[in-house]
Amino acid sequence: MTLIKSISGIRGTVGGTAGEGLSPVDIVKFTAAYAFWLKKYRGRERCRVVVGRDARVSGEMVSRIVVGTLMGCGCDVVNIGMASTPTTEVAVTLEGADGGIILTASHNPRQWNALKLLNERGEFLNKAEGEALLAMAEKGDFVYPDVDGIGSLSERDDYTRKHIDMVLGLDLVDVEAIRRADFKVAVDCVNSVGGIAIPELLKALGVTWIECLNCTPDGNFAHNPEPLPEHLGDIANLICESRADVGFVVDPDVDRLAVVCETGEMFGEEYTLVSVADYVLSRTPGNTVSNLSSTRALADVTRMRGGEYSAAAVGEVNVVEKMKAVGAVIGGEGNGGVIYPAAHYGRDALVGIALFLTNLARSGKKVSELRAGYPDYHISKNKIQLTPEIDVDGVLCVIKGSYRQFKINDIDGVRIDFPQGWVHLRKSNTEPIIRIYSEAPTREQADKFAAAIMAEIKRIANID
Repeated sequence: MTLIKSISGIRGTVGGTAGEGLSPVDIVKFTAAYAFWLKKYRGRERCRVVVGRDARVSGEMVSRIVVGTLMGCGCDVVNIGMASTPTTEVAVTLEGADGGIILTASHNPRQWNALKLLNERGEFLNKAEGEALLAMAEKGDFVYPDVDGIGSLSERDDYTRKHIDMVLGLDLVDVEAIRRADFKVAVDCVNSVGGIAIPELLKALGVTWIECLNCTPDGNFAHNPEPLPEHLGDIANLICESRADVGFVVDPDVDRLAVVCETGEMFGEEYTLVSVADYVLSRTPGNTVSNLSSTRALADVTRMRGGEYSAAAVGEVNVVEKMKAVGAVIGGEGNGGVIYPAAHYGRDALVGIALFLTNLARSGKKVSELRAGYPDYHISKNKIQLTPEIDVDGVLCVIKGSYRQFKINDIDGVRIDFPQGWVHLRKSNTEPIIRIYSEAPTREQADKFAAAIMAEIKRIANID
């Protein structure tokens, strides 16, 4: 069994021994730590917390424990039931709540679940906040309120609709253009909450022809839930057979968006953000941000539109902090995560779909033609297993020195920018590995970049 404690929350495989898997005891422990941390952070004896969950099989069990624990800690709970991650984030602000907990393990398989923790802005906790909460969890000396201090519970089932209404109200979402385009749209929602939200969103956008694949929100994922090309053969075939104009695929909590062309070819998860950003920048020029492991194409498009691009450390909270610092009008991550501040500071597939369809409708192009208009890069993703005694930071330091003649960014591991591409090396926070991502105009060149760096790492670390 696996239990991973991080600054953004706790995730693990359900069951097992307490402290080794995501057991009921661990759920109570970390929920209580969040409740008491939130009270201290907000300076209040009584806090209001929104709870939402994806459709995982374990979701009902985890939700009941979390809600009861929060009430027992003296928090008033707004339970919005099955809802996407961005919907829960939006609900925190609309409720004027002090924080929120999202019960989802994102793209992890069905045996996983997690508690993702939000502040009063519906955003993930930063490093300092997360570390303070984890320290409180380990100490565990909480004094719970008596019976008169138990929190209240209210249940709401209208936040998906409120979220959709917010998306429809965005200035750059053109519902009439989408309706006139009369798109045929196929969707794969991996049998989670996207099966509730995405068809409803499309109907609200004026799409009348919707082909749903894996849209029953029962948590029985029909394929590996990470929206990568190797998992999306069924929707590619469906698009070709039904002659759909576009396909959309989301992960179980609907914060990542992958697009499929009318040909059945992948648009490229990295290019979801590129395409949406290009549209936003064409209407509201400004700056952009993505993490260090994202495609260079976003920087190219941003500069072409007269803006400035900045890179952030990997992790949504880091991207959001950088976006605020540079006043970015659009940003996100290369895994299909679109963050549009005009909506809210969180990855949001609903916002991504609405902006993508608006751009597609106004351009008059096919999806494959839209993709062909962007710089073409290929990313190679690799990792090296290390033994625990290897000094990973030392290895990265040597690599940094070896390539000092090139542009180096070391805010998160080491990224080396070559004239024709880049390589990003970063250590995992949860296991002894180094991740090596590389990008170049061709797959062969990207693989060569990665192979050269991996050989250097093995030499330095004395790995056979």
